[in-house]
This record gives sequence, C-alpha cells and structure tokens, in this order.
Amino acid sequence: MTAPIPDPRPCVIAMGGNSLLDTTLPPTVPNQFAVTARAVEPVAEMIERGHHVVLTHGNGPQVGFMQLRSELAKGQLHEVPLDSLVADSQGALGYMIQRELREELRRRRLDREVVALVTEVEVDADDRAFTEPTKPVGRFYTLEESLVLARERGWDMVEDAHRGYRRVVASPAPVAIVQLSIIRRLLEQGVTVIACGGGGIPVSRDQGGNIRGYEAVIDKDRASALLGIGLGSARLIITTGVEGVFRDYLTESPVLLREAGVPELREMAAAGQFPPGSMGPKIEAAIHFLDRGGEEVIICHPDALLEAIEGRAGTRILKEKP
Repeated sequence: MTAPIPDPRPCVIAMGGNSLLDTTLPPTVPNQFAVTARAVEPVAEMIERGHHVVLTHGNGPQVGFMQLRSELAKGQLHEVPLDSLVADSQGALGYMIQRELREELRRRRLDREVVALVTEVEVDADDRAFTEPTKPVGRFYTLEESLVLARERGWDMVEDAHRGYRRVVASPAPVAIVQLSIIRRLLEQGVTVIACGGGGIPVSRDQGGNIRGYEAVIDKDRASALLGIGLGSARLIITTGVEGVFRDYLTESPVLLREAGVPELREMAAAGQFPPGSMGPKIEAAIHFLDRGGEEVIICHPDALLEAIEGRAGTRILKEKP
C-alpha cells in the first residue's frame, strides 16, 4: 500500500508515557532523552512527508517519579500537589520532546518551529469520578503505611495487584481544553505543537469564572480525542506498548485486528474484551473521536508508526468496517 496523501488537517499523535522510557535502562534523564530521540524519528518523517501533526503524551511513570521525589523531600521542602506535578511533567517531558524533535528536523534540513504548551483541561466539578477515585498514582506502600497516609493526609488507598497499597485519585472526563484557541493559532503559523501532556492539568471554573486545579488525573487518550475534535482532525493516532487491538487478548490465541468498525468494538467492549486497565480507555477515546467527526483512529506500537499510517501495521478503526 502506498503512503496516503497528507491531509491538510492536523493529525493528533498520542504518545504513551512508557514509550519515553526503556525498561532495560535506568530511568535517568539522559536515558529518557535518548529514548525520546528514537521515539520522535517517525514523527519527523511524517512531518517531512507533509503531514501536519500535534503531539500529546502520557506522563504516568514520570509524574510518579516526581511525586516520590516530593514525598522523600517533605522533611526539607513543601510537598507539591498533583495538579502542579502534572504541570511539572508537561514542562520536563515537553522539553525533551520539543528538543529532540527539533534536532531531528534540523538533521533533515527542515526549518520547523516546535513548542510544548503547558495545557489546562477543564473537567466538571460535579463529575462522579471525584466521589469514586480509581486511578493509581505514585509508589507502593505497606498496609501500615497506607493506613497512616489515609488518616493523616486523607488519601484514598487501595491494594494494587498484590504488590502493596497505592494512592488512587479521581480521573474525571475532559470537557474543554483551555488553550485550544492558542493551539489553533500556533498551527496556523506552521508550528508543531506538543500539548495536553499527561491528559492536561485538571481544572474547573467557579461561578465567577476563576480556575482552580484538582488533585486528579485525566486520561491522556480521552484528552487527545477531545483535542482532535476541537481541531477538526480527521485522524487520531494512539501509540501503545502492543502491536494493536486484539480480540481475545488474554487467551492463548489472541487475534490482531487490522481493521475494525465502531459497532464491532462496542460489541467487544460489552463482552469484556477491553478491561479498564488495558485497551479500554483507548477504545473509549477512539469511539468518542469517531462519533464526533473524526474519520480514522490508528492504534499501534511507536516503532510501527510509519507502517501503521500506510496500513501495514497496527489497527485501523473506522466508523464502519469496510
């Protein structure tokens, strides 16, 4: 299959936070830069081919490091709330991505500006998620430690995968991107934008229009879908640690779906094929995007990004399967 003609509308590429780490290496800053440099090579190739891209990224491992660092230093320094940690991770990861992408474009003799934008994402203050926190963050604790944290800090603690206890926070649905108009203006000027890192900083407005932040985490893929809808994107690409979307993934005979339609995925989700901690949020984001004007979602491994947009890898999701 030949490469598709680039669409003038921006393509949103959602990079997983784990794609910026190599589990075989210590998670040092130099190692993260080296991994990021490899991760942005196919993105630079897309730009060189004429695609207009907007990047989003996860931050799960990295914000966990930042939270642990803040906790370990609490005897000497003030602790940092989660919304500020998300902002910190947007700055740190955005710096890595914009620097390495800009350098890769320079090596290709492409004069393209790249900028990472600290992005706030509005949520509904009455979202039910705030009363039912489910998103694990930070490190594991013993039962005794978790009881102290719950009592002294009011944290919600749960046992996680038989490895200990972790804090859980709300994961409200994103409803609006505060900096959307700024992102649009930058794209109109030909700037490659990195936005909505870690799903965005969760905020809401009070009756006076004032913004406040929340100790919460927004799903990165749901925020990426919302961004794509707001920008009028035709395509959303979600990179992940597996080859694509599988039927019967947790069985002895998983089947990779090369193409799928929304009705098929809805049936699979209803049958329990996509548990919440696996492909579930990505499928929800894909359906949300396609239901609101998007034309195509691709889910693939980061290394197969170019092959996926050519139809040779990953899973292509459409409103209706051809």
